[in-house]
Amino acid sequence: MAKLIEPVLWLAFAVAIAAIPFTLGPFAVTLFNYIGIYTLVALGLVLMTGCGGLTSFGQAAFVGLGAYATAYLTTAHGLSPWIGLLAAVAIGALVALVVGGITLHLGGHYLPMTTIAWGLAIYLAFGNFDFLGRHGGISQIPAVEVYGIRLERMPQIYYLIWGFVGIAIFLSINLLNSRQGRAIRSLRGGKILAESLGIDMFRVRLVVFVIAAVLAAVAGWLFAHMQRFVSPAPFDLKAGIEYLLMAVLGGSGHIAGAVIGAALVALTKNWLQDLLPLVTKNSGNFEIVVFGVLFILLLQNARQGLVPLLLRWLPLSGDGRATTEPVPEMASTMLPRQALPQRMTPLLRVDGLSKSFGGLKAVNNVTMAVLTGEILALIGPNGAGKSTTFNLIAGVLPPTSGTVTFAGEDITGETSLDIASLRLARTFQHVKLRPAMSVLDNTMLGAYGRTRAGFLRGALRLDRREEALARNSAWRALADAGLADKAHMLAGNLSLGQQRLVEIARALASDPVLLMLDEPAAGLRALEKKALADLLRKLREQGLTILLVEHDMDFVMGLADQIVVLDFGQKLAEGLPSEIRAHRAVQEAYLGGVI
Repeated sequence: MAKLIEPVLWLAFAVAIAAIPFTLGPFAVTLFNYIGIYTLVALGLVLMTGCGGLTSFGQAAFVGLGAYATAYLTTAHGLSPWIGLLAAVAIGALVALVVGGITLHLGGHYLPMTTIAWGLAIYLAFGNFDFLGRHGGISQIPAVEVYGIRLERMPQIYYLIWGFVGIAIFLSINLLNSRQGRAIRSLRGGKILAESLGIDMFRVRLVVFVIAAVLAAVAGWLFAHMQRFVSPAPFDLKAGIEYLLMAVLGGSGHIAGAVIGAALVALTKNWLQDLLPLVTKNSGNFEIVVFGVLFILLLQNARQGLVPLLLRWLPLSGDGRATTEPVPEMASTMLPRQALPQRMTPLLRVDGLSKSFGGLKAVNNVTMAVLTGEILALIGPNGAGKSTTFNLIAGVLPPTSGTVTFAGEDITGETSLDIASLRLARTFQHVKLRPAMSVLDNTMLGAYGRTRAGFLRGALRLDRREEALARNSAWRALADAGLADKAHMLAGNLSLGQQRLVEIARALASDPVLLMLDEPAAGLRALEKKALADLLRKLREQGLTILLVEHDMDFVMGLADQIVVLDFGQKLAEGLPSEIRAHRAVQEAYLGGVI
């Protein structure tokens, strides 16, 4: 029943929107026209900022590009507004490709600052070109025609605006529930997480940036043909900040947040414009002050926006409940798996691996080999160089010297993105899950490299067969990890031990040849460690190779086939668990004395 609630709410919303011109007056219809246009822009920001973690203050510039593109072509050259729509989309996408290609490599506060800069530049360009009318703008823009009907009045263009909003919402929901949608939502986990899953972070960021720009350009096209006049004023930096505010107020990680945020800002602005002139003659400045106070009060009580606040009272899927949905058993219902190499053949070899950070040599001339079907543990005291060695193998760090060979291929210096495509999967010392995504969706991220559907196929729901196979494969991985009944819970609601198992399940969903685990037993209770050890033994029996970095000696000694000990970045010892336990140098360096 819970799965039906969200579609029912969207259907009720659609019915209410369709009824507005018949139940409310012309002023309310006009106001809802603006809300629809604002929603398109805010929707792009939900995808880009709320889901993808890219903050932009410059979306008003893309609205202006769409508006001016159609205004110029329809007035100066007499072209159809529908040709203007194509031009608005093309120009918005092209500018986004150029600007995004230049700026999306930046991180931290540099990206938002850059969006302010190019947003101002585009806004100033509108007022300084003669063919765009300078600050006087462009007037007498023709109305849109649909089947010979000219949409000249506000009630007439209402359904066109909300038709575009409905299409955009439908495509966005489909996209976020697809392979590429999960990739977008993974971006907030950082570059190391994304690339370890085989996700090209820059490419995904660029595509979602273009999508947001196209939605803004379509909003600009609608704005131009609704107003029948454009000038630079509606596309300044203040408008860009307001658009971002809409997404944040509504709930920047939720599609419904775009609608709620747009309505909230539009209605509040209208209310303030009516109220403040009764209080002060300087209502323009006071509007900004009051708006800021209201924003602060809202964030004090709902920092994630209004939608998450409302969801607390709605039994939607993805809450804290377990599931009894059966796990698929037939191989034909899952993604095809590749054969594992023959047991006890060389799989991973590290020769003379070194890494220096300035004058510090974190790893010094380490050599070791991992055979197919065995568990090799890499141990050592804190600061021994274990994690650095681990990251050198995984491609997170480039080595200063030495070589890494995987399945007979030299992967020295390859990026983690390239290495992930070789069926090398990893977990992290500090758990890297997307807490607001379900356990199943987190696990399906592991299957990203095994699937091929792009953004368009996802948005149009042409990927259903592949999605079903990926979902079933993720179910199987969760069942192997003992978490199938937690599939629909939010990953952030699980215990630390369960989250570590989800990371392993996500890695298993990638169909790996080598599974690299970075301190998987850290922070686990005794029963959780036993369950983890049982899982790893089961995977070994199935032919999977495991490279394990761990501190817990009891856990390692009862599990590993071979152990390599590091101390101060150098290999101190290598051998069977019994040999390592009896090794005097290991006892002194790692265990604190003779056992």
